[in-house]
Amino acid sequence: MKTSTSRVAAWLVALCSLVLLAGCATGPRITTEADPRADFSAYRTWSFYTPLAIEKEGYETQTSEIAKAAVRAEMERRGYRYSESNPDLWVNINAYMERRTDVSSYPTVDYAYYYSYRARGYFAVPYWNERTSVYRYTEGTMNVDLVDARAKRLVWEGIAVGRVSNNKPDQRAQRINSTIAEIFANYPHQAGARAQAM
Repeated sequence: MKTSTSRVAAWLVALCSLVLLAGCATGPRITTEADPRADFSAYRTWSFYTPLAIEKEGYETQTSEIAKAAVRAEMERRGYRYSESNPDLWVNINAYMERRTDVSSYPTVDYAYYYSYRARGYFAVPYWNERTSVYRYTEGTMNVDLVDARAKRLVWEGIAVGRVSNNKPDQRAQRINSTIAEIFANYPHQAGARAQAM
């Protein structure tokens, strides 16, 4: 009895650990929203919105420079031409971090032993406990907004939310580039092209 119950407890702990590791291995959660009234075939040129939300202090940082280069590459890959003078679209980028706390509880089995004077022996009696773990982490959110410059209206937004780790500068650049690529993977339009009917 004791051996089978401890095996069940060990399996539960192993399963919880596996679920936590699988959650950490995935990339950011991506959500997008498009204005159904927007005619994306009319957009051919773009420029960065001023002031850029990621440069809220009014100056460029290494992070904003990497993000802007990644957005430029994604827009050019879709055929959009950069034009500061009279763009069809403004692109705004925002990123922020927030401390979060995860609290998880899972059942565990412990044993109490008592001596039975009638049976003249010790018996193990299982009882259930709940083990609680607290995990603190930093969650990062990155937004990419496409704004119709003439109508001054948001026409598409991509949001990535995920856990942020302490990365070296080259790893940080890679993470920013991959996150922006994942956001734009959900952008179905090309410059000047009509959207395919679903």
